[in-house]
Amino acid sequence: MRRTMYYNTVAVPVPQVQEQWPIKKTLTSSDVDITHPFLTLSRQQVDNHIVVHMPQQQQDHLRAVGQVEFNARDDDTGEMYVMKLKWRGSYYNLIGKWGKVVRGKGLDAGQEIYIRWANGCLHFSVPQQQAVAVPPIRMIAASPVQDQWPIKKVLTLSDVDTNHPFLPLPRRLVEDHILGHWSQEQRELLRREEQVNVNARDYDTGEIYLMKLKWRGNYYNLIGKWGTIIRQKGLGIGKVINIRWLNECLYFSVPRETYVATAPGQDNWPIKKALTSSDVDTNHPFLTLPGKAVEDHILFYWMPQAREQLRNEHQINVNARDEDTGDLYLMKLKWRGSYYNLIGKWGKIIRGKRLQVGREIRLRWENDCLLFSVPQ
Repeated sequence: MRRTMYYNTVAVPVPQVQEQWPIKKTLTSSDVDITHPFLTLSRQQVDNHIVVHMPQQQQDHLRAVGQVEFNARDDDTGEMYVMKLKWRGSYYNLIGKWGKVVRGKGLDAGQEIYIRWANGCLHFSVPQQQAVAVPPIRMIAASPVQDQWPIKKVLTLSDVDTNHPFLPLPRRLVEDHILGHWSQEQRELLRREEQVNVNARDYDTGEIYLMKLKWRGNYYNLIGKWGTIIRQKGLGIGKVINIRWLNECLYFSVPRETYVATAPGQDNWPIKKALTSSDVDTNHPFLTLPGKAVEDHILFYWMPQAREQLRNEHQINVNARDEDTGDLYLMKLKWRGSYYNLIGKWGKIIRGKRLQVGREIRLRWENDCLLFSVPQ
């Protein structure tokens, strides 16, 4: 007994070191999306390493209500937050002030978060990668070169919608090529306020606009005078906008493109599709076409007024010509969101050409007319 008592009295508890984190998770895009802020955690890990250490009253509350509130400590900064753990069946969500944590720490997908429960509190840490602070680079005496544009985007239907004018830009590109040139104070302001004013210069015309860059989680929206820019430059689907940051200003350019006329009869069919069972159903006759293909190779050639009509009314009349027979049809192109339907005389075309599943239809836009062919 004395021997046992001796060992019990001299045994010293081993202090928990910061490297002992039972829960480690690589953050995903949904974990750092501040529009719907929550951190998803494995049920098994939470049950084994968090819930089991909670006071009985908190465990009972979690089981009864499906969520429980507690204090959480950022071990990197010492800040305290009131958080909630919400049971979602096969996993848990950490909610409450998670959006504030994402913004305050500048969290991004791919970073690793460490979590543990100790002394009645949830502790977390996001170790910073080794990085060398680089002073801001000043661009001096260097005139802009038109082909040096790190951000390039092909405009889509929503990008040129003047009813809801905004230009979404991928988060990674903005952070690498725009925010990378900002001061720490500017980046902190964007994280706190979720939007910040920027000067924007049209490189093609020299005009300057006061714009806003708004953080939307996995992407950023350029808003403010974007609707004015769409109208003034006559922007349409398929145009390419080039963007860069230079001398404390956002530069953008939409270069004019030149087109080479294609000789009639040449095999130049940018849209090709193998017909499906729904495409040849004469009871509900319509031809489904991919949205991007239509926008890139048909709407691209339309006048802004025609594209505006399609956006507002979701359908528009088009002339169509069967290149195999020379027959002309009055058709309708109907916008269905991510795809388009060609309707009108499509049932007549199915019957006249005896279309079947697996046959290939080819389409292109030429001289204000939709041309199509189904080779034998």
